[in-house]
Amino acid sequence: MSFYFNAVNRNKRSITLDLKKPEGRQVLLELAKTSDVLIENFVPGKADELGIGYDVVSGINQAIIYASISGYGPSGPYERRAGYDAIAAAEAGLMHITGGPGQPPVRPGVGMVDMCTGLYLHGAILAALQARAQTGKGQKLDASLFETQISLLINIGANWLNMGLEGKRFGNAHPSLAPYDTFQTKDGYLAVGANNDRQFKILAERLGKPELLDDSRFKTNAARVQHRKALDTVVADVIKEKTLDEWMKALEGSGLAHGPVNTIERAFAHPQIQARNMVESIPVEEVASGSVKMIGVPVKFSSNPGQIRTRAPYLGEHTDEVLKEIGYSEGDIDALREKAVV
Repeated sequence: MSFYFNAVNRNKRSITLDLKKPEGRQVLLELAKTSDVLIENFVPGKADELGIGYDVVSGINQAIIYASISGYGPSGPYERRAGYDAIAAAEAGLMHITGGPGQPPVRPGVGMVDMCTGLYLHGAILAALQARAQTGKGQKLDASLFETQISLLINIGANWLNMGLEGKRFGNAHPSLAPYDTFQTKDGYLAVGANNDRQFKILAERLGKPELLDDSRFKTNAARVQHRKALDTVVADVIKEKTLDEWMKALEGSGLAHGPVNTIERAFAHPQIQARNMVESIPVEEVASGSVKMIGVPVKFSSNPGQIRTRAPYLGEHTDEVLKEIGYSEGDIDALREKAVV
């Protein structure tokens, strides 16, 4: 089992079913009878072909929330096309606005479109459950990677739709603020931004460059954005003269948002990691150390805190357990196993 698989499948149970066989389909429908939510990730139309589409499932459980994720959604000219994170990032504009000016488009370092689609659907499921509490009826939800990424364009998309302004690659800079970037120090990189005139005054003083405040090119944020290249050059020349630690001390207490560009090692050594319980160890007998470290729960609950209860399951690890919960006997399960249904 990979650490990747373990990271995204913790706290889950796993069963195996051959949905192409009538007995496998029947097991799934039995599960659906008492389920609150069913989530599927087939190409649109495939669930219907297998006899487990929304019409069938809602026919046996009107209260179920049936949630589907696909590349492009269940309608339109691309409905049958397979979709992946990188393709959606490319086709829906994210790659076009990611990367340095004059440089090729790049994909973010993690699967942002995949994760955000899951988060969008998660919120939609909660909303649908709330609606069900009022109406007693479930509904079908459709989410797609393409639509998620289009929605994530936010201000970039709004600028195009209303003013015809094409998105650009700004690297680590901000299209509407300056200075707001990542600058090289003697031994690393520092991210720092001044979001308004007051913050720019503080930054100029902490940089030891109060004369910037008298320069007409930098009097307002609009002027600073217009003269971004000149301003960034001055800031970069100053910041490269000291180490990261020196700049962190110089900016401490300034009220400016700032921080080092950390390696993954340094990110996990951050004092907030321990303070906010963002690394947890769970027992795993199969590894030599007896435990595996996992990223903790990022949202804290005051009354019922989330926790990592179990490692990710092995394929089919809970088949017998789950089938017994819905009324299958050991003999029934053995018969299904003989037919390679489970």
